[in-house]
Amino acid sequence: MKNKITFVLSLLFGLMFINAGLNKFLNYMPMPEHLPEKMMKAMAAFMEIGWLMPLVGTFEVLGGLLIIIPKTRALGALMIFPIMVGIVLTNIVQDSSGLPIAGVFSAILIWIMYDNKEKYAPLFK
Repeated sequence: MKNKITFVLSLLFGLMFINAGLNKFLNYMPMPEHLPEKMMKAMAAFMEIGWLMPLVGTFEVLGGLLIIIPKTRALGALMIFPIMVGIVLTNIVQDSSGLPIAGVFSAILIWIMYDNKEKYAPLFK
């Protein structure tokens, strides 16, 4: 049962990041209409750095794909972890309206990482 729950959560988590990463290349999701001014300035600054969004999008797509596959899930979680930290910090500092969903996805990522802790053990020896 635990394996099925982990797979479903990993699948949803991975698909969400694949979608977010592809959106950075294809721009098919509209921006929310009522973003605070601080968030608009931050997004404009991110867009000003021409290579940043394609880099983040690439890691989101690759990390999402790796998280879906059970054998590569630990590597995908490591790739997504710094992006997730950035998402949480942006929601804390800029606009807290997205914090609940960021908290849920952070909890899923921590669960995935905890579930694969034996694969990370050599990193700490």
